[in-house]
Amino acid sequence: MQILKDRIVRDGRVAPGGVLKVDSFLNHQIDIELYNEIGKEFKRIFSDIPVTKILTIEASGIGIACIAAQYFKVPVIFAKKAKTKNIDGSVFTSKVESFTHGKTYDIMVSAKFISPDDKILIIDDFLANGKAVLGLLDIVKSAGAEATGVGIVIEKGFQEGGKMIRELGINLHSLAIINEMDDEGNITFGN
Repeated sequence: MQILKDRIVRDGRVAPGGVLKVDSFLNHQIDIELYNEIGKEFKRIFSDIPVTKILTIEASGIGIACIAAQYFKVPVIFAKKAKTKNIDGSVFTSKVESFTHGKTYDIMVSAKFISPDDKILIIDDFLANGKAVLGLLDIVKSAGAEATGVGIVIEKGFQEGGKMIRELGINLHSLAIINEMDDEGNITFGN
């Protein structure tokens, strides 16, 4: 998605430790027009698969999933990273290690929101080591539902997550795949 790649080059910043900072337009301050184009692109890419719900993980994936859901005309569910008082009844859980935060979370989704009849499209902002996607896939499997696709805004192609997810036979599409980036801000995209 060229508009996204151009925005990454123009406004993204590479921070030490292999962190791509896109907080000025994607995951802190949000460019709604860009989000809208991202939502349209996910609908175009996944238009031939059944989708009854979109699943993401808090927090940065929620906005993207909500915009995309408008085009699919389905609800969004997000996995919470902490048990709260408003989650009642049984839950589906999985452990997820966050590359950015360097922490492991017990993510959860209330069992009342995913059924075996659901066809789930997973959407998230980044794919690095693949732990968040694997955790979400685990929740879908625990619910007896089907993951029909995974849509990622930015994939770090130089880390193992994308390869690992694809080797599982998952229908994974990333809008921008970064093959290389360095501390000087040079970014090379792949296909």
